[in-house]
Amino acid sequence: MQPREGVVGHLTGACYPSHYEIVIMKFIQPAKYLYLMILMAALGPQLMAQPNVQGQWTTMSRTMPINPIHVSLLNNGQVLVVAGSGNNPPNKNLQAAIWNPQTGTTSTQTVSWDMFCNGAVVLPDGRVFINGGTQQYNPFFGLPNTSVFDPVDNTFIDLPPTLHGRWYPTVITLGDGRVMTFSGLNETGSTNSTVEIFASTSGTWSPQYPANFTPPLYPRLHLLPSGKVFYSGSTPRSRYFFPSSHSWSSVIATTNYGGTRTYGSSVLLPLTPANNYKPVVMLLGGGNPATATTETIDLSATTPVWQWGPPMSQPRIEMNAVILPNGKVLAIGGSAQDENASTASYNADLYDPVTNTFSSAGSNAFPRLYHSVALLLPDATIWLAGSNPKRGTYEPHMEIYQPSYLFNPDGSLAVRPAITNAPTTVGWGGNFTVQTPDAATISSVVLVKAGSTTHAFDMDQRLVGLSYVVADSGNLKVTGPPNSNIAPPGYYLLFLLNSAGVPSVASFVQVTAGPDFTITTSPPQQATVPGGTATYTVQLAPSAGYSGTVNLSAINPPTGATATFNPTSISGRGTSALAVNTNGLNPPNFPATFPFTVSATDGTLTRSDTVNLIVNSPGDFSLAASPGSLTITRGGASGQSTITLSPSNGFVGAVNFTVTGSPGPKIIATVSPTSLPGSGTTTLTVLAQTGSVTGNFKLTITGTSGTIVHTTAVNLTVQ
Repeated sequence: MQPREGVVGHLTGACYPSHYEIVIMKFIQPAKYLYLMILMAALGPQLMAQPNVQGQWTTMSRTMPINPIHVSLLNNGQVLVVAGSGNNPPNKNLQAAIWNPQTGTTSTQTVSWDMFCNGAVVLPDGRVFINGGTQQYNPFFGLPNTSVFDPVDNTFIDLPPTLHGRWYPTVITLGDGRVMTFSGLNETGSTNSTVEIFASTSGTWSPQYPANFTPPLYPRLHLLPSGKVFYSGSTPRSRYFFPSSHSWSSVIATTNYGGTRTYGSSVLLPLTPANNYKPVVMLLGGGNPATATTETIDLSATTPVWQWGPPMSQPRIEMNAVILPNGKVLAIGGSAQDENASTASYNADLYDPVTNTFSSAGSNAFPRLYHSVALLLPDATIWLAGSNPKRGTYEPHMEIYQPSYLFNPDGSLAVRPAITNAPTTVGWGGNFTVQTPDAATISSVVLVKAGSTTHAFDMDQRLVGLSYVVADSGNLKVTGPPNSNIAPPGYYLLFLLNSAGVPSVASFVQVTAGPDFTITTSPPQQATVPGGTATYTVQLAPSAGYSGTVNLSAINPPTGATATFNPTSISGRGTSALAVNTNGLNPPNFPATFPFTVSATDGTLTRSDTVNLIVNSPGDFSLAASPGSLTITRGGASGQSTITLSPSNGFVGAVNFTVTGSPGPKIIATVSPTSLPGSGTTTLTVLAQTGSVTGNFKLTITGTSGTIVHTTAVNLTVQ
């Protein structure tokens, strides 16, 4: 995609009318409007050259080698990019990448499962938590898989899965550091209307907590200072989730827009001492055709009510909204019609929560539609990437926005306040010192959560203002955030802003209760046969300066099995090999699953991880379908195929069956029975209802026994 030409920016200097004033003038003062257009034609290039008014957009020389669908800022300043299959069904080269803003280089790597359309946040210890993905396209079915990415060694480690699939889930960090996941399509294509909560301290998922409504995909969620989670959209009826009782409220407010703000954005506006950490949420754009409208809701009110906000300069679906260090919100990208580049919204708008107004932030160069992403970087610039309105192609060009706060009136770069020393960890409510030679000129100290963005929403975005006093000419005495609901544990960008509004380059600060660690056992389930040995790797990830030694043990391994660690303890960061021998284990049936706990202890501090040992039946099995092809008529009789399970080499395990590949909800494919005890036949029945699609399709029948998986296919023709 080539950048468009002839774009005229907004005139937003103090002497010039705003975009909105110009639009009004066109209709009520046409003579004055014509004069203004002539003046703009003459002076526009000079005015647009004033980066201190609108900021400055730059297209980077290097391009992104994979489709940047999901992005997370790491605590080393680099960016994790996840594509998975990249919205390209034939693509089996599942990929992720690390983009380095300092060098502009990108290094790619493969991933073990399709993370396309996941939910992600950065965990309190700095690892990236990834939940859900794509089991199949057209129709989409979701995966239950979960992984973490460790930025220390750039590796992905699998975690226990959720109970059911999640394609398009939202995940957020709660005040106690646990991670909540909600919504997404499950493994049969239905909406997963439950909440599950993951605790990294134990490596376990909670039970499912059902909602009292069916959520949209990628619901907009925000953790509030009260500890409640606010659901703001995209549908119009807002609710609370109560983590303490695992329950949902009834509808607490309804948007003025009234419709679904599809792929609009939602932002928790800055929480600061000046506003008493008052939670206000803003909705921007969305819908198809898109709207330019915005709304805000004050959730500190006794009866919260959505209020209209100022409109953006252009309607936006598939937009991004990024909080800047000065508390303003940058609204960028999107289009008036979904996935239609000819209606792309190039104008960038800057919202000021203090004045409740928008101003111009210039214009970017490339259409940024479906699967576009944006992140605040540590140097206080914004990175804009991606756009994938057509399957199999994406926009590889990346852009950087330098906000106006980085420039002097003459267009030169402003002198930035400096952080010469800051703590790597801070707690809640305590004091800490930030060294800066600019202490006397500092007007604001803020924390901005490291972002994780996909599908027009940053799942953990928040800015927390901090109280401070000038201790002396080189030091600020800063008070940490009041509590973990205002600033959930994790990594933040610490910015200092001077009296001119110029931000420093950020220092990464971990908000935490103190030194800690987590352990992760990989894989989360491992299989063997009777008399065999299953092996795992136990990884210790230290956090907040932890440098102690942990002793490892297995809690409640299956009777007859023995578990050994090598080494038996880990100091600092490291791994241990866990071997579970099953010589004395005699399961009555196969496959048999045995959960047990891996425990790591240092004094009174214990962290654990729950894993599964699966004992498969000896031998193997195969599947065959007869007939291998079916032809059925819409609204007519069903077709059937017999699936034969044939054991070999003494296989006696139970086999469970599933069928995938159905091209739509009106073509119903089932197997009965859904399980066989080691051998026998099951029947595939396919029915095409009136109004279903026609054509040729491939149905895949999968048989699973523990970790032994085989498939057979039936070719389906619907007339």
